[in-house]
Amino acid sequence: MAMNVGTNDEGSAMSDINVTPLVDVMLVLLIIFIITIPVIVAQVNLTLPKATNLPTQTKPENVTISVNKDGDLYWNIRKLASREDMITELRSLARQEPQPEVHIRGDANVRYMYVGQVLVAAQRIGIRKVAFLTEPDVLGAVSR
Repeated sequence: MAMNVGTNDEGSAMSDINVTPLVDVMLVLLIIFIITIPVIVAQVNLTLPKATNLPTQTKPENVTISVNKDGDLYWNIRKLASREDMITELRSLARQEPQPEVHIRGDANVRYMYVGQVLVAAQRIGIRKVAFLTEPDVLGAVSR
């Protein structure tokens, strides 16, 4: 760093830029980033499942169980009178070989309890392939 001490040009302006405050601020920011990044990145090592967005290939033997917002159940398009009817239908489905897939469609406003009851019933009966049907994401939409 240059310093003027008693020169003949007392009235001229000093044109050097003092970068010491800039270097101090940058060093502080660097230290903050070095300390905080390991805290942000620290996670439990897991092998997460890979999500795929494949169009549904509906086969004639597949069954769709729909649950509307009131908890009413539909076997394909036929309304079921009770949960026992669904269990009876699932039992007959579980005896088939090969077992068809069960697709569960839940209304966006349905309570999770109703969809969970269908899933638990299918699991207890021994249905091996269960899938959830959803609306595809709109391309270019901002996720929230």
